[in-house]
Parts: sequence; C-alpha cells; structure tokens
Amino acid sequence: MNKGGHVASSGQPDESCGKVPSGPIDLAHLERQTMGDRDLQREVLDLFAGHLRMVWSRIGDASAEDRAALAHGLKGAARGIGAFALADCADAIEREPGSAHNLARLGELMEEVLAFVSRPG
Repeated sequence: MNKGGHVASSGQPDESCGKVPSGPIDLAHLERQTMGDRDLQREVLDLFAGHLRMVWSRIGDASAEDRAALAHGLKGAARGIGAFALADCADAIEREPGSAHNLARLGELMEEVLAFVSRPG
C-alpha cells in the first residue's frame, strides 16, 4: 500500500516486522476464538478488514504518539483474530513509530490480510 505523507526513518528495520510464517491469519486460532461459527468468523474478519482500512488511512500522516496509539489498537485486534505477523509488526511500530521500514512492512502485511479476507469461502 502506498500512503502519502512523510515518515522519518530510524535506521534499522525491526526483525519482528518480518515474513508471514504460514499465511496471514491463523485459522485454527480464529476458529477457537469464534467457537467454530463460520458466520461469526466472516463477520469478525469483515470488521477487522474495516479496522485495517481505517488504521491505514490515518497512520501515515499521524504524529508519533498517534501512530503508536493506532499501532497499539491494531496489535490487539490482530492478535485476537490470529493475524500474528501483523500484530508483531504493529508492536514494532508502537515501540518505534518513526520507522519507515516497519510502516512499509505494515502496509504489505495489511494487503496480505485484506486479500485473504476478501477471498471467497
């Protein structure tokens, strides 16, 4: 995802903003969280996708303090549904809100999650 606005780089990328180990969402975790209810899973994923879009629309131009707050909220929501790589990256941004690399990686991870959520089935 490309986002307007300037993000100051702090140098080294955070290793927790790495690769997705086995898909953008841990489906076993999501199934446990929703007690196997497929309709609830779809609803939760759709709500999460809306949350991702809102965060992305704001995080690039946010102050460091607001960026950290947005990342904190995203981290909790992502962990709740099993988007652990995204949660780890949000955690890295919360700790280091000026990292351009981590923000770019967050955009990539968001795209992967949104593509996963929008696929049929």
